[in-house]
Amino acid sequence: MEHAGLTCTALNEIDHWAAETLRINRPDWNIIEQDVRTVSFTQWENKVDVVTGGFPCQSFSYAGKKMGLRDDRGALFYQFARAVKEIKPLLCIGENVKGVLSHDNGHTIDRMRNILHEIGYRTIEPKILNALFYNVPQKRERLFLIGIRNDIAIDFEHPQQHTAVFTVKDALKKGALYPTDVPVSGGLTYSALKKEFLDAIPPGGHWRDLPVELQKEYMQKSFYTGGGKTGFARRLAWNEPCLTLTCSPAQKQTERCHPEETRPFTVREYARIQTFPDDWKFAGPVNQQYKQIGNAVPVNLAKEIGHSIVAFLNKYYQ
Repeated sequence: MEHAGLTCTALNEIDHWAAETLRINRPDWNIIEQDVRTVSFTQWENKVDVVTGGFPCQSFSYAGKKMGLRDDRGALFYQFARAVKEIKPLLCIGENVKGVLSHDNGHTIDRMRNILHEIGYRTIEPKILNALFYNVPQKRERLFLIGIRNDIAIDFEHPQQHTAVFTVKDALKKGALYPTDVPVSGGLTYSALKKEFLDAIPPGGHWRDLPVELQKEYMQKSFYTGGGKTGFARRLAWNEPCLTLTCSPAQKQTERCHPEETRPFTVREYARIQTFPDDWKFAGPVNQQYKQIGNAVPVNLAKEIGHSIVAFLNKYYQ
């Protein structure tokens, strides 16, 4: 958002190391490190143009016949909606995993839209954007829910897809995305046994590329349960985009092995794939750094959303 020309008024974050990372990189930002349920947003009423938020949907249930805020105090979406209600921005943007669209047979997203409608915001049709088409070398689909205050007749337009598609090589080597090779940094390592298995996996391959006996040994009971399970023992390829990064590069079901070396991606490699600049520092232990990066909206995707926000605001203020 900053890259697109927007200025941050305040950020709320409960995770200590994520908040510390924000402080280190932007000491002038107003970082509110506390439970959002204890934060009052009324001081910014009618003083902020945009409210954005990412919230988990696990606790969002479809209970009862009412579609009001009072039914959803257990869900963090309620807190997002409360912030919007108290601040009254021109625009609000919620970001989430694409599964929200189908969660509870579509009732969850309908409920979110109804709540925003109740507090004075019309929503445009929720859209899933794949970061791959917005200068991010990663296949990563995320849902964006846009609310526009009812008194504003301007429509919000999502960013147009780019034709160029970037790969793991573009992320880690000098080229169109970065002016240098990826900086050296720390990261996780594999056990000797796991390394033996992954040594036998070719670039772009996974556990099914192992001899059958090794497949059985690596997968154990999962070998017999069916399904592709192509995230297991997955080695990425230089000439392909990265698969969606998770909170750890070495989880068995979502393996993200370096294309050439038998190791997980380092912290800086992870950051590059999420299009963080090399000078952005991450606070905390290594596992917390991976978590922050894996949870992030890719920087270049967020920038494109930011450009759409700026275009909307320019129409409003012209």
